Amino acid sequence: MSDYMFMLESHLSQSQNFVISEVQRMMAKLQVNVFLTGGALRDMSAGLPVRDLNFTLEGSPFKLVKALEKEAGIRVVNSDDVRKSYEISFPNGVHAEISMARIEKFAKPGAMPKVIPATIHEDLRGRDFTINCLAISLAQGSRGLLLDPTNGLSDFALRELRTANSHTLSDDPSRVLKLVTLQARLGFQLDERTRAQYQRAREEKLEELITPEALRREIVKIGEEFNPLPVLETLDKEKLLNLYFTGFSGAKLNSAGFGKLLKFRGMVPFGTHLKEDRFSLFLYTISEKWTPKDKQSFIKNCKLSKREVDAWKNLESKSKTLQNTLKSAKLQKPSLIYAALMDAPAELIFVLLCKSPLRVVQDRIKNYLQKYLPAALEITDDDVVSAGLNPATPKGMQLKKQLIAAKLDARPRKVPVTDSAYSPQS
Repeated sequence: MSDYMFMLESHLSQSQNFVISEVQRMMAKLQVNVFLTGGALRDMSAGLPVRDLNFTLEGSPFKLVKALEKEAGIRVVNSDDVRKSYEISFPNGVHAEISMARIEKFAKPGAMPKVIPATIHEDLRGRDFTINCLAISLAQGSRGLLLDPTNGLSDFALRELRTANSHTLSDDPSRVLKLVTLQARLGFQLDERTRAQYQRAREEKLEELITPEALRREIVKIGEEFNPLPVLETLDKEKLLNLYFTGFSGAKLNSAGFGKLLKFRGMVPFGTHLKEDRFSLFLYTISEKWTPKDKQSFIKNCKLSKREVDAWKNLESKSKTLQNTLKSAKLQKPSLIYAALMDAPAELIFVLLCKSPLRVVQDRIKNYLQKYLPAALEITDDDVVSAGLNPATPKGMQLKKQLIAAKLDARPRKVPVTDSAYSPQS
């Protein structure tokens, strides 16, 4: 395994590593070469958790997507017939994109591009910023081979953002938004040429040509951030949030709400994976100060899907249902509280931490995160194996639940106190 592949896998979650394994299994079956490109390599090189899994192959990805639908149970969230690109979601909650390697030629700023199938090297050289022009081969014979045609790795050392060519921003105005978002997220400076391009783009008001689809794409990425507030504040400073609706600024960012959310996310024990719909929680939090008109304008201006809108709007009622469960007098044992919360979506847990007026609900959630979850993590599959069962079988899983419940409900052992414990040292 190459050093780059080792670095990549160490930055991926268990679920993301599983997704890459599934893609490799399918590509071997279909005898196609797939590259992991863009965001994953950027985040890895910047020392950040990997958020985006973008797969690129030479030729149409249609057969690969269909094979993953049939054998891996993926769901196609969105597709772009022009660019031959598919947004997909795996059953374990990981989102990814599979695209055709391509060259895009723009007749004018903001116009739909003429898309031409290309090699992976041509595709990378035609991307937006050098730190996104990276790829790793996933093929068996060249697994871990790094491609860096624009010398993007050097920009990580310089901590600079550099456009891949002189017409990056004028070709696709949505890159104006992306540039500011990346700068806020990474803390990089713009190189001199890129800064001049950005200033020229703003003088020409190219941001007004950003399409609703691009606005949605960028706000979804912001919503997936662990702490989206610094990105929002930078966009506000650059007067780019008004693209989503007029007056989207200042108090309407709900800084206090995101501060609370960040605090509660920090309570989750290291090594614990809570299934969380971050985007719907992001929308719920940021819209607290919005008017109904603001919400309607936002939905229209970035063309949110009905599914996304429903997930956002249903958070309130679903969290109240969970609240009713948690306030029950029947939940007297730690194991019962743990059982009530272990399968609850994390976004509902965080809504209740931020909003529930009931002290008992707050205390039970905090105990779950700070006491019961860490204790439950001490029970491993090895404990099930030691009892002679396979942890992957129903009996094995049931035994593990029983072991966790017994540990949570066990009375703390009292340490006997002896007189010698208090004897003065000689």
